[in-house]
Amino acid sequence: MTQTPAKYDVIAIGNAIVDVIARADDAFLATHALTKGAMQLVDADMAELLYDAMGAAVEISGGSAANTLAGMAALGKSCAFIGQVRDDQLGDVFAHDIRALGIAFDTPVRTEEPPTARCLIMVTPDAQRTMNTFLGASQFLPAQALDKASIQDAQILYLEGYLWDPEEPRAAMRTAIGYAKEAGRKVAFTLSADFVISRHRDDFMALIDEGLIDILFSNEDEIGTLTELPDFEAAVAAIAPKVPVLVCTRSEKGAIAIVDGVRSETAAAPVAQIVDTTGAGDLFAAGFLTGYVEGISVEDSLKLGALAAAEVISHYGARPEADLKILRAQNLG
Repeated sequence: MTQTPAKYDVIAIGNAIVDVIARADDAFLATHALTKGAMQLVDADMAELLYDAMGAAVEISGGSAANTLAGMAALGKSCAFIGQVRDDQLGDVFAHDIRALGIAFDTPVRTEEPPTARCLIMVTPDAQRTMNTFLGASQFLPAQALDKASIQDAQILYLEGYLWDPEEPRAAMRTAIGYAKEAGRKVAFTLSADFVISRHRDDFMALIDEGLIDILFSNEDEIGTLTELPDFEAAVAAIAPKVPVLVCTRSEKGAIAIVDGVRSETAAAPVAQIVDTTGAGDLFAAGFLTGYVEGISVEDSLKLGALAAAEVISHYGARPEADLKILRAQNLG
C-alpha cells in the first residue's frame, strides 16, 4: 500500500476529564479509605463527597491520552483528540483547554446525563498522587462519534487503556483500530492501570496476538500484570516479540524500549524536586511518540520521553508548564 501523507502526527481516543488537584495528608486518605498512590473509579455520590472534603484545589483539564497530546503539541506536533464531554461547565473547560493547545477536538457534545468526567487527585507531601475518577460522560463515547477520515489521516492512532473499561467506548476503539489498519496507519496502546489490565487481560492479549498493536506503552507493574509474570525481565521477554515497539517506564530506574527486537535504555531525567507524579507516564509517551514520528533514534526518543516526564512531575498538574521545545534544545540539542 502506498502511504499517503498524514494531516496529524497522532490522533488519540481517551477520557475527556477535568482534573481537580489538592494537597492532602495520609490521615485524609485513611479517613476516606483511599489507597495511597492508586487510581480508583468512583460513582457520582463518592465524587461529590470527596470534592466537598478536599482543600483548596486547582482545576486543570486532564485525561491520560489528552495529556499525552498536550505534551506532543507543546513539542510542535500536529494532534487531534476524540473524547466525550457533556454540554456543561466542565465540558466547556475541557474543550477550551484542549483547543487552546492547537489540538483538533470536534467530538459532538452529549446533551444527557451524566455530567463531564472529573478526576479528584490528592497529592501527599511525598508527591504521590491518589486519583479518584468519576468517568461521567466520557464512558458514553459512541462509535458514531468517530471521524473515520481524521483517524485515517493520522500517522498514529493512540488509545488509552482506561477507556477500554466501559462498553460503549471499547466498541468505538475497536472500530477505530479497523479504520486505522485499513489506511495502513500505526496503532499505539497504553495499558493505563493494573485494574484495567486485570479486567481486560484477555482482550489486550488478543489485540497483541492478532498484530493490531504496533506500539505498546506500559510501566513495570503493568507489564507484570499483563503477563502474570512477577519478574520484569521475564515479562518483557514474553511481550517484546509480539509487538514491533514495546516501551516500559520504570520510575526512577528510567525506561526501556525494544524496537524490532533491539533493546535501548535511558536513565530517568534529573528533577530538582518531585512535586506531583500525575501525568509522568502520559508525558513520557508524548516525548517518545514525538521522537518516533520524527524518525530520530530510539535512544533519543527515550531521552525526550524522560525529559518531558521530569518536567511534569516538577509541578502540580499533568500538563507541561515549561516550554518543552526549549528544554529539548537545552538538553538534547
